[in-house]
Amino acid sequence: MTARRLVLGEAVRTLAAAGVASPEHDAAELLAHVLGTSRGQLVLVDDVPPDRAGEYAVLVARRAGREPLQHLTGVAGFRHVELRVGPGVFVPRPETELLAGWAIEQASGLEAPVLVDLCTGSGAIARALADEVPGASVHAVELDEAAHAWAVTNLEGTGVDLRQGDMATAFEDLAGTVDVLTCNPPYIPLDAWESVAPEARDHDPHSRCSPATTGSTPSASSRAARPSSCDPGEWSASSTPTCRASRRRRSSPRPGAGRRSATTSTCRSAALRDGPAGTVSEA
Repeated sequence: MTARRLVLGEAVRTLAAAGVASPEHDAAELLAHVLGTSRGQLVLVDDVPPDRAGEYAVLVARRAGREPLQHLTGVAGFRHVELRVGPGVFVPRPETELLAGWAIEQASGLEAPVLVDLCTGSGAIARALADEVPGASVHAVELDEAAHAWAVTNLEGTGVDLRQGDMATAFEDLAGTVDVLTCNPPYIPLDAWESVAPEARDHDPHSRCSPATTGSTPSASSRAARPSSCDPGEWSASSTPTCRASRRRRSSPRPGAGRRSATTSTCRSAALRDGPAGTVSEA
């Protein structure tokens, strides 16, 4: 048996030397994962059994090699839900929670809103919408087969209408009914690729990170994120650096909706930036 503090201390030093941004946090998360407990409960652990210590050493070495923490534990927290993640799907970032929170805020005052998430990836935003907007009809689409498989797992039992296909044509049956639309398309320019953290550059699927691998650009993706299914007064947002979230003035309310005034005289826009700062700014 080895004292927990010694095992943890050595792991922290290893991760710090490898350039991991949060060595203390990651070392504790990995040890909690190996011991089947939570990070907060580690203080109750005095010693680490030899077999668990060996398993932990392997995971620490992989994390030092800059494999994403979430790939090693198999889970990622997102707002109030926990997602299954791994190779083949983009690990949801804390900044993306801003986009989900924005959509939840816009939908929270509506009765039975119709919400659509394009490029859903792991299903993070769609899962959060279903979890935090009671009575909402949530729809999501993902083109990539591997990512779609992860979304199937994460959205099972949530009632979300998950589809596989092109985001531009996936919801033609919802024409004129969508209240809030979100999109998190590839957004890292190819000329910035080498500056991306190894966890994303080497382990996240390139098709989910760089528009160069999809033949698209952030702005093109943003335009595609407003299909014909959008209602004239819907809110839409994307977390690409160049995209704006906006609500257009409604010329006439959706029949039976009664959700917003048909005489809205002002328009609001918010630039949602899924960059390093992770800020939301009003424009």
